[in-house]
Amino acid sequence: MSLTLELMNWVLDMVLQIIRELLGKVTMSSEPVNVNEFKALAERALPKMYFEFYAGGAEDEHTLKANEEAYQRITIRPRVLVDVSRIDMSTRMLGYSISSPIMVAPSGLHKLANPEGELATARAAAASNTIMILSFGSSYSVEEVAASCNAVRFFQLYVYKQRHVAANLVERAERSGYKAIVLTVDCPRMGRREADIKNRMIVSKQKNVEGLVSTEVDAVSENDFSLFSYTTEVSHINGQDVAWLKSITKLPILLKGIITHEDARIAVEVGAAGVIVSNHGGRQLDYSPATINVVEEVVHAVKGKIPVIVDGGVRRGTDVFKALALGAQAVLVSFLQLHSCQSWSGQVSILPAIYLQLLLMFRVV
Repeated sequence: MSLTLELMNWVLDMVLQIIRELLGKVTMSSEPVNVNEFKALAERALPKMYFEFYAGGAEDEHTLKANEEAYQRITIRPRVLVDVSRIDMSTRMLGYSISSPIMVAPSGLHKLANPEGELATARAAAASNTIMILSFGSSYSVEEVAASCNAVRFFQLYVYKQRHVAANLVERAERSGYKAIVLTVDCPRMGRREADIKNRMIVSKQKNVEGLVSTEVDAVSENDFSLFSYTTEVSHINGQDVAWLKSITKLPILLKGIITHEDARIAVEVGAAGVIVSNHGGRQLDYSPATINVVEEVVHAVKGKIPVIVDGGVRRGTDVFKALALGAQAVLVSFLQLHSCQSWSGQVSILPAIYLQLLLMFRVV
């Protein structure tokens, strides 16, 4: 196993000590040991506007809550008369070896939680020997993140109204050593995130599109989210968009935002290298199904031809275990790594915590 249990325990102990020193002003009844406690820590440490940007969802936030609650309704049927003395959780994704089936999802504006932003997140992924998917809306450029460490990185795109924007980003990602493109297909228009509207969330300038489009700072309004104004209001997203993207890059393309068997089959037909079962973390279309509830449907549709990854609602190693048992090859964690903010060592702490929980699951099931 590439990361031993002893190493993971050492990293976790070191990180918790650093968090205590950096966040001494935040008092808690006990030391944070899981995602929910780290979330409470972040809520106290971050400005309300920023925390709700990271943690909020669309409209009534039904899907946001359902993502997590759906995992809680799934029980585990343990087998105990089995030898589990030798456990190897390492796996491969698109040919790249990673320590466990836990990867870092794309999410924007990490610098709101940490001055080092995505540079810190990339180092966290590298320290945990896993893959980071960099969001196009990152606080640092694709080049800056690539130079920060040797983590395996994928790059996330939207379907752009202005295709020269996508072409520029893809070319830069290739040149900077990114290993795959993740095309988000469930976002023809941004979801209505009411907390951001109420807070008049200020969106910072975007490093990745400077010189390509206007990147002036603006606040979220009732009908617009300026961070994505040049990607939204696309009337349709279909196989032609994927075909165009395949024509400009040799990198494998994963489609993110697949939650039905119909779309999963189309993804295979258009040559996707993988699909990510995602409802945008409940931030896009409220009342769409919880992702874990549709994993089996998507797995059956692709028939083993391409890997299936799932995000949304993962809080513990038991959640990872459930997703794998239902047929997923890996899971993504998103705002979780931001809940242990303030230092890159803090950010890495979430990944070993979930890793250790998953390792325990394999030892007792």
